[in-house]
Amino acid sequence: MDITLRSARHDEAGMVAEIIRAAFEEYRGVLVPDSGAHAETAEKISAKMAKGGALLACEGERVLGCVVFYPDDGSMYLGRLAVLPAYRGYGIAGRLVEAVEARAREIGLPRVYLGVRVALPGNRAFFERRGYTFHHYDSHPGHESPTFMILEKHLAATPE
Repeated sequence: MDITLRSARHDEAGMVAEIIRAAFEEYRGVLVPDSGAHAETAEKISAKMAKGGALLACEGERVLGCVVFYPDDGSMYLGRLAVLPAYRGYGIAGRLVEAVEARAREIGLPRVYLGVRVALPGNRAFFERRGYTFHHYDSHPGHESPTFMILEKHLAATPE
């Protein structure tokens, strides 16, 4: 596969939301509470993109995956990493994560963080293989037990 990454344009926010919803569909009715990814809209994605941006992973004109990111309190937040099921296993998600980390370095942010559902240990393992470490547990409103955890990666400065 010849995968290229590019920044999403604001007029593509609806398409980004569609990719996210399609990629997270397998979790519908599995996660408690249900993933907020199912409720993503062009407006919600556009607002997130306005704070930072989104990257698309493409093969030619076909969009295979995406990620949304934005600076938050001196760090870079990485959210809604999504690869369509038929295109998983080709390293697309890893390339998107690396690109967000590069963006963070470019603007001088020392850390990238994200949330991972407790119920999805494979997702946690994916990020841990990339150097992310556990920061803390948290829970969605109305839940006493932890439902997700925050993982973080402290970025090394890029050599000059």
